[in-house]
Amino acid sequence: MQERMDMLRGYFTQVRLFDEKTLVGGRVLSDGSGQPCFGLWKRDTFCENCVSVKALATKSRASKVEFTEDGVYQVIADYIEVDGKPCVLELINRFSDDSSSSDGNLTSADVRDYYKKIYVDVLTGANNRRYYEEYLKKSVITAGLAMIDLDDFKIYNDLFGHKAGDAVLSTASKDIRGFLRDGDRIIRYGGDEFLIVMPDITEEDFRTALKGMSEKVAGIDVPGFASIKISFSIGAVMCSDEKVEDAVNRADGLMYRAKKKKNVVFFGEDADNPVSSPDKETVLIVDDTEINREILAFILKNEYNVVEASGGKECIELLGRYGSAISIILLDIIMPDTDGFDVLKYMTLNHLIEDIPVITITGDESDSSVRKAYEMGVSDYINRPFDARVVYRRVSNTVNQRSKQKRLVSIITDEMNEKEKNAGMITEIFSQVVEFRNGYGGCHVRNIKKMTEMLLDRLVVKTDRYPLKNRDIFLISTASALHDIGKIAIGDEIINKPGKLTPDEYEEVRKHTVYGAEMINSLTEYRNEPLMKCAYEICRWHHERFDGKGYPDGLAGDDIPISAQVVSICDVYDALVSKRVYKDRIPHERAMKMISDGECGVFNPILLECLKDIGKKLKEIADEEAEGLRGVE
Repeated sequence: MQERMDMLRGYFTQVRLFDEKTLVGGRVLSDGSGQPCFGLWKRDTFCENCVSVKALATKSRASKVEFTEDGVYQVIADYIEVDGKPCVLELINRFSDDSSSSDGNLTSADVRDYYKKIYVDVLTGANNRRYYEEYLKKSVITAGLAMIDLDDFKIYNDLFGHKAGDAVLSTASKDIRGFLRDGDRIIRYGGDEFLIVMPDITEEDFRTALKGMSEKVAGIDVPGFASIKISFSIGAVMCSDEKVEDAVNRADGLMYRAKKKKNVVFFGEDADNPVSSPDKETVLIVDDTEINREILAFILKNEYNVVEASGGKECIELLGRYGSAISIILLDIIMPDTDGFDVLKYMTLNHLIEDIPVITITGDESDSSVRKAYEMGVSDYINRPFDARVVYRRVSNTVNQRSKQKRLVSIITDEMNEKEKNAGMITEIFSQVVEFRNGYGGCHVRNIKKMTEMLLDRLVVKTDRYPLKNRDIFLISTASALHDIGKIAIGDEIINKPGKLTPDEYEEVRKHTVYGAEMINSLTEYRNEPLMKCAYEICRWHHERFDGKGYPDGLAGDDIPISAQVVSICDVYDALVSKRVYKDRIPHERAMKMISDGECGVFNPILLECLKDIGKKLKEIADEEAEGLRGVE
């Protein structure tokens, strides 16, 4: 056997022999070094896809490609028997690092590129389902494993289009990867589902990572779609020498239960916890006296899931874990250490008091603490000693009221989304009429809308000088589609003239700003609507300049509404990089220089900085349009 291994070392970088005891046990090399087998890969834990273990289990050959910081390796594991004992012969070969190799052999760059093409999702950068099926599914791991679903993803796709869906997926993936360590895995498991595997992590650290992902993603704006807010529904389990396929099934079940609540994490060991049951509302009873908790639980347990906390600190921990999955809290005010008022302060700071009603527990309804609790946002109170019928009725009334409010909010939200969708559709239809008449093919309107939203997203990050909310960004970007609607009042012979305009013709074109504003203002039934007010500002003043040398009114500085300022600079950029009947396209770099040098008029310095910040994305839009037009031509 030794002679055979010496011969093979002439062809392979490493040749290693493992017996059954080594592979099943600690996987320490039998060469007297005392080093573990995975030390070659500079890791501190077993490989999740160990081909030697696989070869031993199947009594056959197995192989894989191993990626390390030092390079790329091919690993072949052959099952053999030595003196009648089961063993595995492991043959390792390092791919060449020479990217210029011309001898026909694969280089590490070739292998990495091939791996990326077949195992990496192009949109999110995560491993794909094929990677899971071929590398992970049958592996045995000790790890934290979670299935993550993007809440309301279908709504974003249907309401804002597939580009919005793609932006949501890439943003979510980037957020998740920010909490992963070297050696952790993220897999795009389904359309809007991610699987993460974090080997050899403690439960506490795993919970912290998942909580961090959920909290961070809630505060992230989706680039180009500021009105979208992402949240996760997560099912998570801890695995100990468990097959990945089995762990995924457990986590998947928990994830679907979490989706019924939305924006919540369900852990495997919490599966029997009442908070995770989708069939009943959950009551959290907080009292430092055990007998009080027992009495209240007995009164409510038939109709509600009951969770108990023996003090304010434990209550806050449960709120941090389950959030709005808790339907109502029965809260004792007078408790040692962290009392009921501390809990109410925590709920106020974290905006939980708005979503979770609180009923205080008191021994004296005239107590000043009840009045103070009301001032801090509690919904009701119950007295000790407890009257079962009163307790049940007050809890049920409060829970039912919360459910009605949630349904009402949902209905209003749906109606608002539908109204905004319809408004956007109608606005774009009107704007497309103008664009097709101008011979622009409709791209200009879409580009202005997209660029406006991108520029506003960057502006609110860069400065608080303009207090814009998500709603404002939506209105401005939607209304931007109407910026040139006044051109419909100008004759075709001027609008589509291929040559230079005469002074009179140019003066007529300038009037499109006034014509557009007058059209908006003539809609007497709607002109006081926020969208129409915004459209009026943009139509009339999107050709004003920061130094006061624009038209039609010669406004200067911030006398020009920020809506018009943003659309103005986007309009100029898109006009420069687009083909017109009277000009060819100007390259992105040249267009950016012309704008920054003041060749197209003077713009707000802050907006010029923002434009530069999003320059790469602007170039992508311009190149995409140019490529599309070449395809048409």
